Amino acid sequence: MTLRGAILVAAAAALTAGANVLLRAGILRFGELSLTLRELPPAMVAFARQPLFVAGTFLYAAAAIVWFSAISIEELSTSYPVLVGMTFVLVTACAVPIFGESFSVPKGLGIVVILLGVVLVARA
Repeated sequence: MTLRGAILVAAAAALTAGANVLLRAGILRFGELSLTLRELPPAMVAFARQPLFVAGTFLYAAAAIVWFSAISIEELSTSYPVLVGMTFVLVTACAVPIFGESFSVPKGLGIVVILLGVVLVARA
């Protein structure tokens, strides 16, 4: 993976992680989302009025644009595992302190294994 490609993939991962954190924060302000046909449309209107949710949606769009740039110059079979691994680590690193989500030794070991995999795939 080239330096430019690695930077683009890292930027896409950071934007995706930020989007997930903002979306979760917006959804938590709304409450649980029901997927019934009757309740979904009003929920989507409520989400559209929730600033954190809207900001998360825009970050997802920005992440997609950066991602498209990354896969235009890098192999998908290398870039995608790196993106997913980095995003997983970043989301966990944000969710634990921001939302008070649990963190355990097995989860920490899993993250270490994922990071090792990201390094191996990026160098392949």
